[in-house]
Amino acid sequence: MLIQVQATDLDRSALRLRYLNNRNRTAEIFALVEPAAYYDRPIPLRHPVVFYEGHLPAFSYNKLVREALGGPSIDPDFERLFERGIDPSDSLDAARHERDSWPERAQVQAFGARVDAAILAAFAKADLTNAGASPLLERAQAAYTILEHEEMHHETLLYLLHQMPLERKRLAGRTGAYVEGEPLATGRVTVDAGVATLGARRDAIRFGWDNEFPETRVAVAAFEIDVNDVTNGDWLAFVRAGGPVPPFWMERDGTFVLRGAFEVMPLPHSWPVYVTHAQARAYAAWKGARLPTEAEYHRAAFGSPGGEERAFPWGDEAPSARFGNFDFKRFDPEPVGTNPAGTSAWGVADLVGNGWEWTSTPFAPFAGFEPMASYPPYSADFFDDEHFVMKGASPVTSRNHVRRSLRNWYRAEYPYVYATFRTVC
Repeated sequence: MLIQVQATDLDRSALRLRYLNNRNRTAEIFALVEPAAYYDRPIPLRHPVVFYEGHLPAFSYNKLVREALGGPSIDPDFERLFERGIDPSDSLDAARHERDSWPERAQVQAFGARVDAAILAAFAKADLTNAGASPLLERAQAAYTILEHEEMHHETLLYLLHQMPLERKRLAGRTGAYVEGEPLATGRVTVDAGVATLGARRDAIRFGWDNEFPETRVAVAAFEIDVNDVTNGDWLAFVRAGGPVPPFWMERDGTFVLRGAFEVMPLPHSWPVYVTHAQARAYAAWKGARLPTEAEYHRAAFGSPGGEERAFPWGDEAPSARFGNFDFKRFDPEPVGTNPAGTSAWGVADLVGNGWEWTSTPFAPFAGFEPMASYPPYSADFFDDEHFVMKGASPVTSRNHVRRSLRNWYRAEYPYVYATFRTVC
C-alpha cells in the first residue's frame, strides 16, 4: 500500500538516529581493515580504502551543509579530494593517487568528526524542507540523499573489502558462514499476463533517486520464471560443460571452494551463484532460456493472480529478517528458498535478499525523467547502454533500500558485486 507523503512530514529525531546508525556501521566496516592495509586498493579500478573513509563525510557535508544550506567550507582541500566516489576511468587515472598523496588516517577521521557535528546540528535546527531557498531542500531531498548514500556505500565497501586478502583484514574470529539447505519448492511457475508498475509517484514515497520517477506502467505477457535463483550447484554443471568459473569461486587441489566475506569455505551448492551479467546471460542461453526484463521481475515480485500489486513480494508489512537475507542478516548468502514468508504471490522465492537480481533491461530513464537537484549526475552518467538494471537486495543491502521502485545497475562484465539471477522462458 502506497501513501502520500507530505513535504513537511519530517522527523528530526529519526534523521539523527539513522545518521548515527550509519556512521556507527561505517566505523565497524573500516575496523575490519588492518592498519597496514589502509592505503590498499583491493579492486584496481577503485580508489584505495582511505578514500572512502573521507568520501562519506565529504559527500554529506558538501551536499547538505554547503550546497543545500549555503554553509561555509570546513576543509576545502578534503571536501574536494574526497568529493566523488565514482570508479576511476582507467588504470592510469587510478594510479594518480599514490600512498604519499593521501592524508594520514588521523586527519581523515578528524575531518569526519567535524562533519558529524555539523550534520547533526543541521538535523537539529536547520530548515531542511525550504525549497524556496534551494531546490535541494524540496521534500528534504538533501538530507535523505546523504543518508541513503552512506548506506549504499556500506555495500560498496564490503564488496571492495571482500577482494582484500584475508590476512589484510581483522576477522575477529568470524567463521561459520557455511551452511547448506534444501529449498521448499523447485522448478518454475507461470506468471499470468498483466500490468507491472515500475517507478513511483513523487508524492507516494518519502525519498527516491531520480531514476525511480515517474511511475511507469508496463503491459507484460505471460511467462515462466524459476522459483529460485540459480545456485552454485546449478552453475557447477555449466562449468563442467565449458562455462566460466564465477568470480567468487577458487580452485584448490582440483576442487572448487568459495571465497566468502571472511573465510574460504567448501563450495555451498545451495547458495545463489554470484556472477556478472554477461555470465548470467550465457548460462540462460545454455539452458535455452533468458534473463527476465525489469518489468517481468516486477510482475513476478509485486503482482498477483488477483490483479492487485503489493508493496513488497510478501505484502505490505515492513521489511524484516523473516522475509529474506538482507539488512546484514548475514554477510554471505544462505541457501535459496529458505524464507517462505518472503515469497511472492506467485510462489517465487528470494526476490528481495540473498543477492541482487540481474535483468536483461539496460539502465535507462523512464519517460519524464528529471535529474535530481541534490545529485544531478547520479543516474544520467550511466544511461549509456552499458549498464543493466538489477532489482532486489543483497545480504548487506539496508532495509531502507528495500522499496519497490529502487533500481540498481552495473556494467555487464563487473565481477565484484553481490548479484545473482534466475531465468525465464
